[in-house]
Amino acid sequence: MSNHEFYMDLALNNARTMKGQTDPNPLVGSVIVNDNRIVGIGAHLKAGEPHAEIHALRMAGDAARGGTIYVTLEPCSHHGRTGPCAAAIVEAGLKKVVIATLDPNPIVAGNGVKMLEEAGIEVVVGIREEESKKMNEVFNKYIVTQLPFVTLKAAATLDGKIASHTLDSKWITSEEARHDVHMLRSENRAILVGVGTVIADDPELTSRIPNGRNPIRVVLDSTLRIPLDAKLATDGLAETWIFTSKQYDQGKRLALEALGIKVFETGGETRVDVRDVVRVLGEHSISSLFIEGGGTINAAFLENDLIDKVVLYFAPKLIGGKNAPTFLEGSGFDLMKEAVELEDGEFFKMGKDFKFTGYPVKKGV
Repeated sequence: MSNHEFYMDLALNNARTMKGQTDPNPLVGSVIVNDNRIVGIGAHLKAGEPHAEIHALRMAGDAARGGTIYVTLEPCSHHGRTGPCAAAIVEAGLKKVVIATLDPNPIVAGNGVKMLEEAGIEVVVGIREEESKKMNEVFNKYIVTQLPFVTLKAAATLDGKIASHTLDSKWITSEEARHDVHMLRSENRAILVGVGTVIADDPELTSRIPNGRNPIRVVLDSTLRIPLDAKLATDGLAETWIFTSKQYDQGKRLALEALGIKVFETGGETRVDVRDVVRVLGEHSISSLFIEGGGTINAAFLENDLIDKVVLYFAPKLIGGKNAPTFLEGSGFDLMKEAVELEDGEFFKMGKDFKFTGYPVKKGV
C-alpha cells in the first residue's frame, strides 16, 4: 500500500462515519499531511455546513502550508451555501492535492482541478477512485439525473418466501439483520411500502437507531384505503406522503391532508404510476428511496427499470407453500434471457442469516 492509498483510506473512513447525515450533499473526507505527519483531518457533516477540506484546514492551521491534502471528492470551485474549497486550498499554501475522484456535479466537474492547477498546485486524481464512487452512489445518481437512488430490500426464507401461507411473517430474519435494516432506513431519505402493508401491520417505519434519522414514509395507495387512525397518519414521528391514482376518494384526501399528510395524484388511471412516484420524489429533493414493499410493488419497480440496488436478507429456513407470498411477484418476464441480472454481488454473514447486495444491470446497457 502506497502512502497515497494509506492517507486516502483514512479520508474515506472518516467520510463514511457521516453516512445518512449529509444528503443531498455527498460524503467527503479529507486528511492533510506535512513532513509525514497528519496535521489536519475533517469530514463534511451536514448540508450547508463547512466542507471536509475546510474542517481539515482549520485543524491544521499554519501547519498546512507546503503540505499535501487528501480529499475523497474533487474540491468545489463555486460559491454555494459555502465558499469554494479549491480557493481555500490555494490560499492555505498547500503544494499538492490528491483526489479520489472528480465531482460528477455539472457545476464542478473538473473545474476544481483546473483552479488548483492554474495556481501551480500539483494534482493527483484516481487514488481509491472506485471506493469513493461506491461510497457516494446516491449522490452520483441524484446530482446528474435529479432522481433518487432506489434500493429494494426484502427479507425471505431460502425458498424466497416473505411470509407463510397464513401471512405470518414475524420474524423471518434474526435481530442482527433487523438492526441492519434500521440502519439502512436511517441512511435513506424516504421509505416506501404499499397500503396493504399499512392495513395488515400498522407499521411505524422508523429507524429506531439512537440519534438516527427517521425517513419520510411513502405509501402507495391507489384508492386511499389507508385508515385514518393508522400510525403513519397519527404518530407524528416522521412525515407521511401518499401517492394515489386518478380514482382516489376526494373526501378521504381532504381528511388525510387535514392530518398533515401530503397526497400526490399520479398519472395512473386505477393504479399508482411508480415512474411518477420516483420523478416527484426527485423534484422534492429526495435523493434516496428505500423500498420495503411486497412482491407486487417490488415487481412494479423492477419491471420499470427503477431499481438501482438490491439488498436481500436470507434466513436459513424453508417454509414452502404454493400460496405463500414471495418478495418478487407481478407478471414476471416471459423468457430467461429477459431476467434481470445483478452485478457486483456480495454476500455477508449476519447473525444466523445472509445478506446479499447487488446492482441490477440496466436494460439496454
